[in-house]
Amino acid sequence: MSEEATYFWTKVMDDKTRLGLTKAGQDELGTIKFAHLPSVGDKVTKGKTLISVEAEKAVSDIDSPVSGEVVAVNPQLANDFDSLNSEEEADAWLVDIKES
Repeated sequence: MSEEATYFWTKVMDDKTRLGLTKAGQDELGTIKFAHLPSVGDKVTKGKTLISVEAEKAVSDIDSPVSGEVVAVNPQLANDFDSLNSEEEADAWLVDIKES
């Protein structure tokens, strides 16, 4: 299994794909204390760094599983990163990407 498949879940929504952190990714990283996320309008490339996280067990750059333009960033992540540590995987979404 690739690193992206371990860390991210994807959900296709109309013309975009939502990416989130899987429970396996949460378990491997431990409690996330900081994440550097792309901004709306940023272009991302499959296989290139999408996010950088500082967590309890690791500091990691995690590659994007898709290419495209970031059209939304989880607003909960503007102030804190608790949602990335949530028991509810759906709450741990990161970005929406319009694939190109």
